[in-house]
Amino acid sequence: MKSIVIFASGSGTNAENIIRHFAECPKARVTAVFCNKPEARVIARAKQWGVPVVLFHKEHCLHQGFLDEQLEHYRPDIIVLAGFLWLFPDRLVKKYENRILNIHPALLPAYGGKGMYGEHVHRAVLQNGDNIHGVTVHKVNEKYDEGEIVLQESFSVASDETLATLTEKIHQLEFFIFPRAISKILDI
Repeated sequence: MKSIVIFASGSGTNAENIIRHFAECPKARVTAVFCNKPEARVIARAKQWGVPVVLFHKEHCLHQGFLDEQLEHYRPDIIVLAGFLWLFPDRLVKKYENRILNIHPALLPAYGGKGMYGEHVHRAVLQNGDNIHGVTVHKVNEKYDEGEIVLQESFSVASDETLATLTEKIHQLEFFIFPRAISKILDI
């Protein structure tokens, strides 16, 4: 059984979708959710599915120790960043090279980089009058949103599109593409 570890900081809708998707999979399972915000809704979502939660803080990312030991305990075959906005520590990027995935609400390389997430991206798409928008799942490297692209899905932006409709379309596309990308990397 392959181990999937999720890092998340927010509401946890993508994390829960991944947990649900792999709950009945005979080849892989979400073994833990790592969270840096004790008030994040992802914690309750993970516990509802019986998935252990590991809480940590910035200091754990900066220095080897707790985070490294906890990851070693769960022996992840893949680490999935689902709404985790910090730059992943270089030492862990190297240790789990090509086994860390992130999802980004844009067609990278467009609208990538620090500060470009969620509604910031969708506002930029609307302000620039883009005709196409979408989602990218990519491998994580030492820079924001610059790792190798694993999967991308796009859709046409309607002339009457709003921030709310774009956000909803992106969420639905994320729910579809993220489990597929994880399965592709795990070769299951």
